[in-house]
Amino acid sequence: MKLFKKKISDDAPRRRTTANENVESLSMQSDTFRRNRTITGSTSNRFNSVGGQDSDLVSPRKHAHHLTIQRRKVFAILMSVLSIIIMLWFLISNFTAVPSVSFFDLTISKKIDSTRYEKVIQNYLDANPLSRFHFALNQESLLSYVSNKLPEVSGVQIRNSIGIGVTNFAITVRNPVAGWRLGDKQFYVDSNGISFEKNYYIEPSLQIVDNSGVSTKTGAPVASNRFLGFVGRVVSLSKASGYTVTEAILPPNTTRQLQIKLKEGGYLVKLSIDRPAGEQVEDMSRAVKYFASKGQTPQYIDVRVSGKAFYK
Repeated sequence: MKLFKKKISDDAPRRRTTANENVESLSMQSDTFRRNRTITGSTSNRFNSVGGQDSDLVSPRKHAHHLTIQRRKVFAILMSVLSIIIMLWFLISNFTAVPSVSFFDLTISKKIDSTRYEKVIQNYLDANPLSRFHFALNQESLLSYVSNKLPEVSGVQIRNSIGIGVTNFAITVRNPVAGWRLGDKQFYVDSNGISFEKNYYIEPSLQIVDNSGVSTKTGAPVASNRFLGFVGRVVSLSKASGYTVTEAILPPNTTRQLQIKLKEGGYLVKLSIDRPAGEQVEDMSRAVKYFASKGQTPQYIDVRVSGKAFYK
């Protein structure tokens, strides 16, 4: 009789889906598949939640937008770093920590002590720290400072950088046109009438003969910049007019007059330092041409008075 009995399963009866559960499932599906919403998906094992901020479920368009922003940030950082590097290199390459000196004129016949000039430039840079940068250096102020300390210097300018923090300064020194020895000191004057003591060129052929009889104790007034400047201007202007001054003489008992001897004709010309050198040289040139046209050779020509020329 057991053969006709229904076999009872050992498994528990299957749970039936209730109406409430069907409603919840439909509600979730409706929330998930709403209109105008992007369905996202991910293959990541680190899935958190659909609505969470840390979710890996990002649409391709949003992902591309995110990468674009990241690229812009990286590019901005790289450009900033590059700009800083260029700025630092510019400042370093234009910074003078140690000055080096060279000289423009290669015809200088005497050895020059470069450290003498480097020290003065270094002192100027110490007093003006911003001037260590090339773009902030006032070269006129530097020249004024250096020429005040070293009168033989007529020009200073930056040539180039020869290393990190090392700047080469090119120096121009004065070329004398006349010399004057007073006591144990030798003075020189260039074509611009600037007097100085240090000469690196060949000794000038023109030397001033001092017949004033003034004591060497009052040498400073005799060898004033004005007097030496006047001599330099007369020699330079005479040469420009075609005349060569072979000798400059300081007459007795005066320090305000000058006598020069010309190679052309052997004239002795008297001048005064109280009258402009250019005017006196013009009067001298006219007088020399006049006597040359007349075939006369005077003992001297005096052009100390404006517009007139005395002779003997």
